[in-house]
Amino acid sequence: MSERVNILGVHVDAVTMTEAVAAVRSYMDERAGVMIATANAEMIMRATHDPELCDILNAAALVVADGAGTVWAARHLGHRMPERVAGYDLAQELLRAAPSEGRRIYFFGSAPGVAEKAKAKAEKLYPGIEIVGVRDGYFKPEDNAAIIEEIKAAKPDLLLVALGVPKQEKWIAAHLTELGVPVAIGVGGTLDVMAGVMKRAPRWMQKAKLEWLFRGMLQPKRAGRLLALPKFVWKVHASRK
Repeated sequence: MSERVNILGVHVDAVTMTEAVAAVRSYMDERAGVMIATANAEMIMRATHDPELCDILNAAALVVADGAGTVWAARHLGHRMPERVAGYDLAQELLRAAPSEGRRIYFFGSAPGVAEKAKAKAEKLYPGIEIVGVRDGYFKPEDNAAIIEEIKAAKPDLLLVALGVPKQEKWIAAHLTELGVPVAIGVGGTLDVMAGVMKRAPRWMQKAKLEWLFRGMLQPKRAGRLLALPKFVWKVHASRK
C-alpha cells in the first residue's frame, strides 16, 4: 500500500504514474468495483467546505496528485510525493495499454458530440482500442436509470466520467455499486482535450507548473475559481504544525 498524505483533510496517495497505472490494472483484473479520484488544489479546497465530497475522496481506492499544487502541498507538509499524476495523462496511459490488455472502455460526460470525437481520437491514437460506449453529460436525474443500464449492458472494464468536480465524483459514488464496473475515474476536461474542443497547456507551462494559469487565460469564467489557489497555499501553510 502507498503512503497516504493528509492535505487539508483529503488523503492523497504518494504514487508515481507507473504505480498508479499498475494499481488501476490490478483493480480491473480483480473487477474490484472502485473509484479513483484525481485531486488538484481546486478539488481539495472544495472538499474543505463540502463534507460529502471529502468523504467520497477519502473512500476512493486511489487518489492521485493531479496538479503541481497538490505535490507542493504534500512536500510542504513534510511528506514524500514523488510526482504529479495528471488525470489526463493517467487516462492516456490506460487507453494506450487497453488494446494489448483487452480492456473495454466507456466515455461518459462533456457536451453533446464531445465523447464521440474523443472516441475517434482514441481509435486513431491507440489502434485496436475497444470503446464500448459513449454518452454526453447533459442529463436529468430521471435519466440516471437508463444511463446506468446502458453502461452496465456495455460491460466496460474502465469508465471515464467527465462531468466536472464535484458532480462526477458524487455521481460515481452514488451509482458505483449498481454500475458494476471494475474501475470508474472522474476525469474532468480529459474528453474535451482529446476531442480538441479545449487546449491543454503547452509543455513548458506544464513543466513550469503554470497549467492553472493557462486554464484561467483560456477560460475567463474560471478566473474566480483560480482564487482558490492562493487560498489553498495559505491554508496548507497554516495547517503545517
